[in-house]
Amino acid sequence: MVSPKVLRRRIRSVQSTAKITRAMEMIATAKMKKAQDMAIAGRPYSDKITQVIADLSAQAAAGGATHPLLLMRPVKKIGIIHITSDRGLCGGLNTNLNRLTGNFILQSEVPVSVITVGTKGRDFMRRSMREIRAEFIKLGDRPKMADTMAISHIIIDDYVNGLIDRVYVSYSKFINLMSQKPTLQPILPVEPAVLPKTVSPEYIFEPNAAQVLDDLLPRFVEMQVYHAVLEAVASEQSARMMAMRNATDNAYDVIAELTLTLNKARQEMITKELLDIVAGVEGLK
Repeated sequence: MVSPKVLRRRIRSVQSTAKITRAMEMIATAKMKKAQDMAIAGRPYSDKITQVIADLSAQAAAGGATHPLLLMRPVKKIGIIHITSDRGLCGGLNTNLNRLTGNFILQSEVPVSVITVGTKGRDFMRRSMREIRAEFIKLGDRPKMADTMAISHIIIDDYVNGLIDRVYVSYSKFINLMSQKPTLQPILPVEPAVLPKTVSPEYIFEPNAAQVLDDLLPRFVEMQVYHAVLEAVASEQSARMMAMRNATDNAYDVIAELTLTLNKARQEMITKELLDIVAGVEGLK
């Protein structure tokens, strides 16, 4: 039987851990709400600009104009923007995303270069001996568009210059507090929509569809990257909140078990002392 002194020390240690995890849960909850609002607020704009770009691309292609970001060519090299968190303590969020991206790279028949966003993804790619095109860390809990512009410019320049022939972005998509989905989404080349001959989008372009497309396509890529980062931040905070909540609950369970063991140990010591006293009294008789 473990001594009561040791058990009390263990209980105090677990209580301190529970206080820390509880505080981290509250912090993650506050950050998650802001990150969730930013991610959800950006979804309508992201969906609408995707639709507009697809329709524009179809009209521009019909008119004989082709933007460099629309060019479909044989895939000789793939680029991936791999977005993970800078910190851990968020359950299996980063592990699941690293596994998804790692399996994709292993199954790829062509070379793959990676732009890592976040230290967890960077460290994973370094351990896996993958080609890292660029590294970005510490974007913060409330990133702005300006913070992700450099990422977008790298992939746009590489694609236009023919260094890569297809671009994917891997991130954790925020579903709800309990669920974050690892996602690998293609962003380049932009695929035009298939428009029936009898149907045309209800847009009026000035001066023309091709010129508007030239201005919008880079912004579309920038928006896709930025929105993926927002989704990743919301997923990170919600996963950390749930992980810290589970850790706190587990800590309380351990405290209850240790307290029960402590009470049993104290009862055993008292019983033993009583038996010694009774034995001593009988001996004196």
